[in-house]
Amino acid sequence: MIPAVRDFLFRLFRENEAREHELNYLFWECTTRCNLRCRHCGSDCMSASADVDMPLEDFLKAFDTIPKKTLNREFSVVLTGGEPLLRPDIEEIGKALTKRGVSWGMVSNGFFYDEKMHAKLMGAGMRMLTISLDGLEDEHDWMRGRGGSFARAKEAIAIVAKDKRVVFDVVTCVNKKNISQLQQIHDILASLGVWQWRIFTIIPIGRAKDDPDMHLSDDEFKYLMDFIQAKRDHPESKMNVTFSCEGYLGKYETKVRQTPYICRAGLTIGSILIDGRICGCPNIDRDAFSQGSIYKDNFFDVWQNKFQVFRDRSWARRGKCTNCPVFKNCLGNGMHNWHGSCDEVINCHYHKTL
Repeated sequence: MIPAVRDFLFRLFRENEAREHELNYLFWECTTRCNLRCRHCGSDCMSASADVDMPLEDFLKAFDTIPKKTLNREFSVVLTGGEPLLRPDIEEIGKALTKRGVSWGMVSNGFFYDEKMHAKLMGAGMRMLTISLDGLEDEHDWMRGRGGSFARAKEAIAIVAKDKRVVFDVVTCVNKKNISQLQQIHDILASLGVWQWRIFTIIPIGRAKDDPDMHLSDDEFKYLMDFIQAKRDHPESKMNVTFSCEGYLGKYETKVRQTPYICRAGLTIGSILIDGRICGCPNIDRDAFSQGSIYKDNFFDVWQNKFQVFRDRSWARRGKCTNCPVFKNCLGNGMHNWHGSCDEVINCHYHKTL
């Protein structure tokens, strides 16, 4: 398809998604406690977090405001953190969601994931899981801030990859330390039977803000795009290698992921944060973009009647985006690229690809 026609049709699709805003993916930041100290953590989670885990009953009270007709469509709840497996009631959480007839999953660093945990979570109805692998052993452990993290993550990946009941992917945060290892990481994952490998880069927030090792140069970013494209184009590739939904990529659109870029935060994706605030996805600046609180508001009323800042992105035509020729396709990049005063987008993926 001609790129201009493709982009026009996809803009129409995105406008319809914003107009209908059918919630089908809900993140729950169920804890900010974590057993690791990752260099790229946007939440800056700590092992002894100041935030108390949200009680399950509080989340369920908010969740139960969602009409059953919405839940009858394809709907998923994803537990995130912190590290969700630090919650002693993780099995109870899963069973409560399964009882409500919704699919649920989790984002984990894999450190506590073994055969026993896998059996327990599958018994509670888990059907989706994401585990991180961020380099070879030294680089992964360096990034995760704890020795043995690589071995634990690799063991967890091997356990889940062989269970076809789970929609499973591995994510890798590419940085200066591991960009030269992409082929080796690919080969490790392929040997473990991983089918889906999702790659992303970091934005300068949280611990990563002032860490130069976390941020790729424009040339390194283009190298990453070319690597992903080569893997996707390879006729014998058995792994779906894809770039995340970070932002508009110009000439690389549809070459490094299945569909053109769209930031679904506030369109089809919502989140309930550790303190009860309601937002798009957990990586978004919660002070700037939270839309309410489950402790003050009806969650589904907030979803239906607020989130205008997510659904009408005309406000983002400012700073370097003011006169950008591709703004209508990009809309100022992913929402997680706007922080603080929001006077300027933090990252422009499009210009990295020129």
